[in-house]
Formats: sequence, structure tokens, C-alpha cells
Amino acid sequence: MHKDELLELHEQLVTIMEYFEDREEVEEGLFDPYHELDVDPSHVHKSKSEHKHAVFVLGNALAGAMSEDEFSNAGRIGKRMQELADDAESKI
Repeated sequence: MHKDELLELHEQLVTIMEYFEDREEVEEGLFDPYHELDVDPSHVHKSKSEHKHAVFVLGNALAGAMSEDEFSNAGRIGKRMQELADDAESKI
């Protein structure tokens, strides 16, 4: 995936996150790991690896917001996103 495509995906995931942040039933602090990265789609100067890591961390949080438990489809996706985030972080 090219960096511009990754930035577009990142931006779309942030839009989804903003929707979930406004919902009461979503666990407070769920998106804190993403916010702590301080990498958002407008930071085009950040590396592709940093954005890739941020996308996986955000994807994990979004899957957590949608999952009923770790065995649901979203829960399994969240687990895989966490694995990918860990791998991407090791390459930063």
C-alpha cells in the first residue's frame, strides 16, 4: 500500500473513531492508546511505518468498540490487529 493510500485509510478510521467516541456505551479510554501515539492523518511528515502502526492500534480499538467478547468476529479481528500493531511497532 502506498503512503497516500495509507493516509486515506487512516483518515477514514479516524472518522469512524469519532463516531464511536460520541457513543455512551463505548468504554471510556478505549482510544487512549491511539491518542498517545500522537500520529494522525494530517501528520504527513511522519513515516509510513508510524502511520501503519497507528492504523493497527486504531483498528484494534475500533474492533474492541464493536466486539461483544474476544470470540466474536470483531473480537478476533481486534486480536489480529493487536498482533499487527506489535509487529509494526517493532519496525519503527
